[in-house]
Amino acid sequence: MANITLVDDDENIVASVSLALESHGHKITAYHDGVAGLEALENSPPDLAILDVKMPRMDGMEVLRRLRQTSQIPVIMLTSKDEEIDEILGFNLGADDYIHKPFSQRLLIERVKALLRRTGADGGEPEPSAESSGKAIRRGKLVMDPARHESTWDGKAVKLTVTEFLLLQALAQRPGFVKSRDNLMDAAYDDQVYVDDRTIDSHVKRMRKKFRVVDPEFDAIETLYGVGYRYRES
Repeated sequence: MANITLVDDDENIVASVSLALESHGHKITAYHDGVAGLEALENSPPDLAILDVKMPRMDGMEVLRRLRQTSQIPVIMLTSKDEEIDEILGFNLGADDYIHKPFSQRLLIERVKALLRRTGADGGEPEPSAESSGKAIRRGKLVMDPARHESTWDGKAVKLTVTEFLLLQALAQRPGFVKSRDNLMDAAYDDQVYVDDRTIDSHVKRMRKKFRVVDPEFDAIETLYGVGYRYRES
């Protein structure tokens, strides 16, 4: 169904994950260190990447940071660490999802399935939000094309991850209306995937940074503390 690149130095993890995903029809290419994995991801981009955080030569966070300079392919991070700061850092760097070791193969398969469905890499059309008609969204300087997964601000391209795109789309659909974090979770994540408030905040923070690269005065995503976010059309 999809080409998946797995980068993890644990041979047991590689063997078990590969077997589980291949049994669901996916093609798995595995690498055991960050340097080799990054080179492969840049030269032959897959439909989805699964990165371990702790690896030799180059850790998963650095692989993700460098990858996001040129690519927005969906990324799931794997980690044996149970520290909040690592998860927040991963989302700030552009991860789409995060799974803590040890994890069940069923959980991984469901997370992969959900992410592929959202991108259309499972062979179908990209999954629209509940409010989306699939048509281009124009809100002031913002233009979003769900069919091509492209966004621009004042005519300049802004590359968003799958999750970032879905979050912004949910906000831009109804400018001026407040979206709670729960509303945004529903728009960007499969209903079987649990995420907390910090995850949404991290994605929004990263989106703002991307738009401020092309427009330092960007302020269209407004925070209402204790309530949520809204898109303010200028």
